[in-house]
Amino acid sequence: MGKVFCGIDWAERHHDVALVDEHGKLIAKRRIHETLEGWQQLLDLLAAAGDSADAPIPVAIETPRGLLVAAMRATGRPVYAINPMAVARYRDRHTVARSKSDHADAVVLANVLRTDAHVHRALPADADLARAIAVLARAHQDATWRRTKASNELRSLLREYYPAFLDAFTNRKDFLASTDAHAVLAIAPTPATAAKLTKTGIAAALRRSGRKRRIDNLTTELHAALRVQHLRQQPVVEDAMGTAALALLAALDTACTNVDQLGEACAAAFAQHPDYEIITSFPGLGDLTGARVLAELGDDRSRFIDARSVKAYAGSAPVTRASGRSISITHRRIKNDRLAAAGFVWAFIATNNSPGARAHYDRRRQDHGDRHAAALRNLFNRFLGCLHQCLTSGQTYNEAKAFPNPIEAAA
Repeated sequence: MGKVFCGIDWAERHHDVALVDEHGKLIAKRRIHETLEGWQQLLDLLAAAGDSADAPIPVAIETPRGLLVAAMRATGRPVYAINPMAVARYRDRHTVARSKSDHADAVVLANVLRTDAHVHRALPADADLARAIAVLARAHQDATWRRTKASNELRSLLREYYPAFLDAFTNRKDFLASTDAHAVLAIAPTPATAAKLTKTGIAAALRRSGRKRRIDNLTTELHAALRVQHLRQQPVVEDAMGTAALALLAALDTACTNVDQLGEACAAAFAQHPDYEIITSFPGLGDLTGARVLAELGDDRSRFIDARSVKAYAGSAPVTRASGRSISITHRRIKNDRLAAAGFVWAFIATNNSPGARAHYDRRRQDHGDRHAAALRNLFNRFLGCLHQCLTSGQTYNEAKAFPNPIEAAA
């Protein structure tokens, strides 16, 4: 039997499987469920089409995650995750009627590999530890974003009726995410209750939250700040807003706890990875930011052929659009958003820890006229090239090699 390609149209309740040969002829089709029985049916279908350990049939599917994908990756077969938007474009090549069915989509996916496998990438063969770190790093990143969202929602509500509380914590570490702010707001959710607070009550709340130092000084400062006169809502409205604030505070408490717990688990797992020393040798990459970078890049060295592909994947490399006499250079919109977000934090912290990085950032701002985000993106782009080289060669970061002349560091 000649070359065979498999397409799987993924759905929540069932999956449609289609096998086509090298000429595009449909060989077999079947609908399976994501169970042990359905998995065995898929294996039998592939085996009947000539699948073997030495020559596994490649599979195209619209998602890179899930139990079915995990099972296929465990067999060592190449699995291609095709973007659903790309599948829709391929579908238009075969029909103009805009018709659609699960079986037809499975056939389209199989034909994607038959015709254009060379322009698609199989899922990387990352180690199990790297994939576990990816789960924890992404969960921590999501929890951090949820914490920021909850904090912003609480701040927005407090602005409407309780500006004294915001003023009391504006310039303090972690602002509304701090345990001090949570402890005080819990016992004084409205200006009316804050006016009745005693220094003893504030000090007791701070101790319950875990504070052990500067309790007396902080108590005095908060007691005075919460008594500053501001415009007030009507009493009934103010009480209602206080109740709403306590609900948001509970959500923020949960988000903060999740961030702490996931951060500890992520850092512990990342410290066990062989690439830990190389990644954390870079300025601006600590345990959590470094784990996020590893989570998105993985540890499969064959995944990226060169540094340019890494930069394009991260969205740090510019995009040139040329048509006739018109030429424009812009930043990438289609990218790995998680890696790009981690890169922004990485570059920002590095400007305060690396003379070469700071000189590079200043040069982009002054000589090239870049705005803050563009200058950081360019610095991230340079760091990615260094990181790819270090991971490939097994060397740690060297400031002198990365920025041979910090004063003259250029794009």
